[in-house]
Amino acid sequence: MTFRPGLNHLYIPGPTNVPETVRMAMNVAQQDQRGPEFGAFVLSILSDLKPIFGTTAGRIMLFPGSGTSAWEAAMVNTLSPGDRVLMARHGQFSALWAKMANDLGLDVELVDLPWGAGAPVNEFARRLGADREGKIKAVFVTHNETATGVTSNVAGVRHALDACFHEALLFVDGVSSIGSIPFLMDDWGVDLAVTGSQKGLMAPAGLGILGVSDKAMAASRSNGMRRSFLKFDDYVIQTETGYFPHTPPTPVLHGLREALNRINREGLDNVFARHARLAAGVRAGVAAWGLETCAEHPSLASNTVTAIRTPAGVDAREVIRVGLMRYNTSFGSGLAQLAGKVFRIGHLGDLNEGMCLTALAVAELSLRAAGARVELGAGVAAAQEIYEQGTPAVALAAE
Repeated sequence: MTFRPGLNHLYIPGPTNVPETVRMAMNVAQQDQRGPEFGAFVLSILSDLKPIFGTTAGRIMLFPGSGTSAWEAAMVNTLSPGDRVLMARHGQFSALWAKMANDLGLDVELVDLPWGAGAPVNEFARRLGADREGKIKAVFVTHNETATGVTSNVAGVRHALDACFHEALLFVDGVSSIGSIPFLMDDWGVDLAVTGSQKGLMAPAGLGILGVSDKAMAASRSNGMRRSFLKFDDYVIQTETGYFPHTPPTPVLHGLREALNRINREGLDNVFARHARLAAGVRAGVAAWGLETCAEHPSLASNTVTAIRTPAGVDAREVIRVGLMRYNTSFGSGLAQLAGKVFRIGHLGDLNEGMCLTALAVAELSLRAAGARVELGAGVAAAQEIYEQGTPAVALAAE
């Protein structure tokens, strides 16, 4: 392996940078997960996750695994084989969620869209309105499609459900949004909200995290899908006592506890404002290069990841290769049908203006090496203009 001095600059949209204080918090001896102090420790995590999910009424459950484990937990606990579900496919992760639904024996009514589109609120509304017999049991929304850098309108989907008095459950994938951009589980009437520990929550992978409404809990008591390890009834114990029904990843929990401390110190509204500001700078940089993002319209642009289309004749995989091999910088790759056409800059989690400026500077060098005609410094200067105007003065504090 080639030796590369200095830090690896990580600009993939997850796993994200783990702050040093989080890494240090995970350096703990193994402990008794049945011991007298462990339950209160986990309950403090569940309590501090609630405002990040935007819920006071919902339960938060922690599953050993990743966001994918929470995807599956949501489905197997609330739906039955053969249930019809309404989904859209407009990026790699919405496509994978639909594949899982098919694999679990659900009847997937799928709306296919260009990769770069948001969730089809109007088409969902039309299909829900036509479903007079209530055959659709759930509607699925990918809040933030990580592959394309697109954020969808969850509130609009809830309005569509309410407008036609439809009782379908509302599932939302918030893996690359929760903890970074506003998520309002209660206000949007979300029944099952999915995330993981490794993105906006700044901890390593190892936990799938699920917000569960009372309506979803009621559905879990009468649905017909088999489950064992992911059974809600077992995890309800966790929400009430803090104890896991299975062996938990205790170091990851300690890391998550410190990550939540960091969010609390910064303030959740400030976290959201920071992500919006950093994203605006990155998008300004892309525009200064004369390149386009994958999002179909600026209103869809994600504040956690930007997917950048390379010019004709320029392979995005070469941009990524040069970034890593020459400059020790990792950019996100284009996935599936976007392979070679897109590279991604993740700007979520533990990130600041200087880090985003580094991402843009290295991206300029990598684009030029791959054959793109971009002016060195153009993207950096455009982002600097944004950051100079919008960066708040903050007092330095000891960690």
